[in-house]
Amino acid sequence: MSSPAAEAILAARRAGRIVPPLGALAPADVAAGYALQAEIAASLGAWPPAGFKIGATTRQMQAYLGLAGPAGGFMQAANLHPGPAAFRVAALLAPGVECEVALRLGADLPAGPCTRAAAAAAVAEVFCGIEVVEKRYDDLAELGTPTLIADQVFHRAAVLGPSGSAWRGADLGAIRGRITVDGVLRGEGVGADLLGHPFEALSWLAGSPAAAAFGGLRAGQVVFLGSVTPPIWLDGPCEVAVEFDVLGRVAARFA
Repeated sequence: MSSPAAEAILAARRAGRIVPPLGALAPADVAAGYALQAEIAASLGAWPPAGFKIGATTRQMQAYLGLAGPAGGFMQAANLHPGPAAFRVAALLAPGVECEVALRLGADLPAGPCTRAAAAAAVAEVFCGIEVVEKRYDDLAELGTPTLIADQVFHRAAVLGPSGSAWRGADLGAIRGRITVDGVLRGEGVGADLLGHPFEALSWLAGSPAAAAFGGLRAGQVVFLGSVTPPIWLDGPCEVAVEFDVLGRVAARFA
């Protein structure tokens, strides 16, 4: 049976409502926020998770969200979609999209300090992706950072781009990503925006409280390493595409 805090978050999701401040039920600190996130994953049958997302990889987003650093969230298998994917706008709560570098692990990474080289050695695939996020909060300051973490840091779904091998010879810190909505460029950035290099972001995740709460990272899991652009909030039905040098293109339709 879920705790009252977990049930409050899950009830808001089921009803498609804003997640309310939890008051006395709110996790007291970041560690408690990740513990509550892990409880929610178990309640949803997402244990071990199909993957993880990393949010707030830039200082700008950290300041906006009231975070001292990046934050991680689990991803369910049911919410991972091969591109092209389709979503109903009416089924989403104030949706947005992000321009992501993603990967699939070929080996486990235990929870704890991890070098960039060790992180890179565990990677089987690198591809582009679209993270679908939701603006599920009225007042982030009132909600509190630990509750934001418990609620998977805006995550709703992820769209996976095509897999390829060209990334192995590429400078992933230099690759440029672009996001368009109905063919109009809405943002762009480079791999170095992800904590200096995409694999630095992966090494951060392995050593993070998120990995500790879930018992480390496992072979086969997908990791969305963060967005090289701020979220693009959607006004209604549209076509979204993300394209990265070397990694290719992925699209999602919102109807």
